[in-house]
Amino acid sequence: MDRTHIIDVANKIITPGFVDTHRHGWQTAFRTIASNTSLAEYFTRYGEFAAVGFLSADDVYIGQLAGFYEALNAGVTTTLDHAHHTWSDETSEAGLKGSIDSGARVFWSNFRDIATKAEFDGTPTTLGVACDFFGTDGVLADVNAVVDLAKEFNVSVITTHSLQGPWGNTNSPEDVHAIGALNTSIPVVFSHASFLTYKGASLLRSTNQYISITPESEMHYGHTHPHSHLIQDQGSLGVDTHFTFSTDILTQARLWLQSTRRLLYQQVLANWRVPTSTPMTVNQAFLLATRNGGLALRRPDLGVIIEDAKADVVVWDGESPALLGWVDPVAAVILHGSVADVEHGLVDGKFVKKDHKLAVPDYADVKTRFLESARKVQQTWRDIPFSALEGEFSSSEAPYEAPLSVDVLAGGESGYGTTFVCVGIGLH
Repeated sequence: MDRTHIIDVANKIITPGFVDTHRHGWQTAFRTIASNTSLAEYFTRYGEFAAVGFLSADDVYIGQLAGFYEALNAGVTTTLDHAHHTWSDETSEAGLKGSIDSGARVFWSNFRDIATKAEFDGTPTTLGVACDFFGTDGVLADVNAVVDLAKEFNVSVITTHSLQGPWGNTNSPEDVHAIGALNTSIPVVFSHASFLTYKGASLLRSTNQYISITPESEMHYGHTHPHSHLIQDQGSLGVDTHFTFSTDILTQARLWLQSTRRLLYQQVLANWRVPTSTPMTVNQAFLLATRNGGLALRRPDLGVIIEDAKADVVVWDGESPALLGWVDPVAAVILHGSVADVEHGLVDGKFVKKDHKLAVPDYADVKTRFLESARKVQQTWRDIPFSALEGEFSSSEAPYEAPLSVDVLAGGESGYGTTFVCVGIGLH
């Protein structure tokens, strides 16, 4: 039977699906409650250790599923999920099932019991390893066991949070290289790579390993990314915590492009000279959002439209109010496009979005279940007191310091405000 489905793409823009190389899919229920936070506060309030015992397996499942549906709606077809919702066998299994049921191409990184099951068969989801204990304080026997496990099962990827400098969570290329895990057949993705060293960058290039730059996250929380613009040849893009801002890689590409332009323009202007050309182009931003993500996973068949590539494709409405009149498709998408312009999306040749609407099963039921879970979780977090951040940051013993806060109102008020939380029909 011929199952070919022909659609009219006249005046449309066709691109590869976006590739997100760093995400925590389970946190969807926290949406909007951490709009004014910091990374130090995140660790004590919203991270995997702070959440232990508060989310059920059902909460993890429906949050994972609803979150991936948001990503598919935005044209993100491949995601590397740093799955740190693994507090129990039940929550681990729930997150994996949510990933599989979403229909997205997910590299789910967390293990032995799951690895020996056949749950992945016939799905775009594959298994990876997430480990944040490669640093100098890591227990060598445990770290070696993780690496041996990754090699035994020939996992698709190893991923780790790398935050050097004042953060002290190194997990650096130097650390991973020291235990013999950097130069193997398994790709290693270093999330954030804040305060990456010159030696670390050299190791990435010599071993062909990649970092995941999460522009909005690193600005939102304060990781920062002082050297990431210097290693973009081994760089890709990620969202990180999609509960704090939108999950589309398009926004990350645009933010990264413009912030990098600003930085490099500023270097010229600081010497009282006038820049003559743009230091970064829309094409480079597009490659970071697509092809480089595939290369970070050592999957040259992802993030591209070529013969033998996976059929992960996005069709953009070229006649939308935002894109009408385009002549450069890459510029149209990167600088003018939005999620609203994603007309169709396919993963592995199957529609996940069609005619501007998600093409997923029982979405109305998913929304109902997610809202019930989210309201419960949000109420729980509303009742948890905030921790006082005083003294030293535990990972590095660097002292805490409050940054200068801005004032946007004349007179005695600053406009700083509080986080708004809707309760029933009231706004508090």
